[in-house]
Amino acid sequence: MLDEIQQNEQDNLQDHLFEVETLLAWLKPMETEGEEAPAPPDATAVENHEALLHRLRQKLDRMHPADVAYVLEALPLEERLIVWDLVKAERDGEILLEVSDAVRETLIESMARHELVAAAETLDTDELADLVPDLPQEVVEDVFQALPSEEREQLRAAISYPENSVGALMDFDMVTVRGDVTLEVVLRYLRRFTELPEHTDKILVIDREDRLVGVLPLEDLLINDPDTAVAAAMKTDVVRFHPEDAAEDAAQAFGRYDLNSAPVTDAEGKVIGRLTLMAVTDFIREASEAEQLAHAGLKEEEDLFAPVWDSVKNRWAWLALNLVTAFVASRVIGAFEGAIAQLVALAALMPIVAGIGGNSGNQTITMIVRAIAMGQVKPDATRRLLRKEMGVALANGLIWGGLLGLLAFWLYGNPKLGVVMTAAMTLNLLLAAIAGVGIPMLRQRLGFDPAVGGSIMITALTDSGGFFIFLGLASLFLLP
Repeated sequence: MLDEIQQNEQDNLQDHLFEVETLLAWLKPMETEGEEAPAPPDATAVENHEALLHRLRQKLDRMHPADVAYVLEALPLEERLIVWDLVKAERDGEILLEVSDAVRETLIESMARHELVAAAETLDTDELADLVPDLPQEVVEDVFQALPSEEREQLRAAISYPENSVGALMDFDMVTVRGDVTLEVVLRYLRRFTELPEHTDKILVIDREDRLVGVLPLEDLLINDPDTAVAAAMKTDVVRFHPEDAAEDAAQAFGRYDLNSAPVTDAEGKVIGRLTLMAVTDFIREASEAEQLAHAGLKEEEDLFAPVWDSVKNRWAWLALNLVTAFVASRVIGAFEGAIAQLVALAALMPIVAGIGGNSGNQTITMIVRAIAMGQVKPDATRRLLRKEMGVALANGLIWGGLLGLLAFWLYGNPKLGVVMTAAMTLNLLLAAIAGVGIPMLRQRLGFDPAVGGSIMITALTDSGGFFIFLGLASLFLLP
């Protein structure tokens, strides 16, 4: 059922994108020779430029901010800015929060100072804290001056916390009550709201010093006698967080305890905000995307239609390292040119050894990085993990290496070649296991992101190591 819902959502996004691209094509017919813009559905009444703009504006007004963000990310810069200009000004802030960092930069650069200030003023304090790092300093100063004193202090507090902390994710919009009132009083109080804060599943119960004493789930508020005191109906066993807590730990707690929201308290126990499932979900998604990019050696999310030089700067570092490792691998092969010339079968078989080793190493490093991210692996577990992964590598090497050895013997009629193939495969898988555990654990111990560049480094090691092991063994046992 979930897969069907996700597929329907993706289909809807594609439909939105197609409609917007079609309207843009009518606005700006292609001039490339041999190509024509798609014909409007009503051939008898070709719409003029203003009418098309109106249709496109209406289309964007009906779309959710997240869907508009998706469309903006999928459009080249020139068309992106046309669409962005047609978005209602009061929706600018919401959409800026939804787009990727790279696309947000291009949109902000296209906006005037007063437009940015107006967009920022439509956001809640916690949302504004996410946008502030990307805004020009003069805009930030204008926004600060326009905020009420309480929200100004909240914003200062939010941007003071580290990026991946609970404080950076928490929401200041919440409902609090005292424990000495009745549920009837609470119900009357809630009816004064035009709407409750998003993801409100519980009301925070505080004392006169604003210290958290419990929570009142909405279901308990509704099913208990209205004359019951809040203190009697509330729950005191509360999962709470401090603003300095790591967002990763909070995300794990949300999954472990099936939370929809949780209070955030300071060192004295005073309520300063709350953490919602929406914020945690966004954090997990962004962390997952960052990890995927890091595995490929990309420093940050890249705008698909970014200027060439911007993309070059994002990719060059690990490509340079890859060039060095590829050169090393080529020199390893070059050192055994004589062996390859005498036994051509080596040239056909050595990519298998390197390829299987790289795949095995990537499996190991992916598992270790995931375990580190979930807090399941500590630095002192390295030896135990090494023993386990080397055992797996030894078993796989003997099984699959033996199979490949038999295949090599059958193809080339050389039993020694089969033994060398088995030995080389086993040794390279052991090397992949050591690297797959050692690289992320060492990076974690040194304070670096264990995911960054992992696949590149493991592939470099298993390529060079696999070539050296296989060709070295062949030189020792197969050549006269």
